[in-house]
Amino acid sequence: MSNPKGAVSAEDVKKIARLSRLHLEADRLQPLADDLNGILGWIEQLNEVDVEGIEPMTSAVDMSAPMRKDEISDGGKRDDILKNAPKKDDGFFVVPRSVE
Repeated sequence: MSNPKGAVSAEDVKKIARLSRLHLEADRLQPLADDLNGILGWIEQLNEVDVEGIEPMTSAVDMSAPMRKDEISDGGKRDDILKNAPKKDDGFFVVPRSVE
């Protein structure tokens, strides 16, 4: 960003909002910049943690994920799903034509 020391300015927030196609009132720019700088401060604190020799983990609880066979099926629920359809024909939904 354009501010010294990596801080986010109100002008940076305005640019990010424009790129994101978001409309922000001018009085909201500085409070959002302050919020973003607070978040970046917390991230900087995480950089100070010594993680040497610690393996990454996907969960705080050590457990294995249950696996199932990767089998192709139709789900066996066609009739249950179609019973709520306003119109059906030969096992398919019937919808109004959208292209003539």
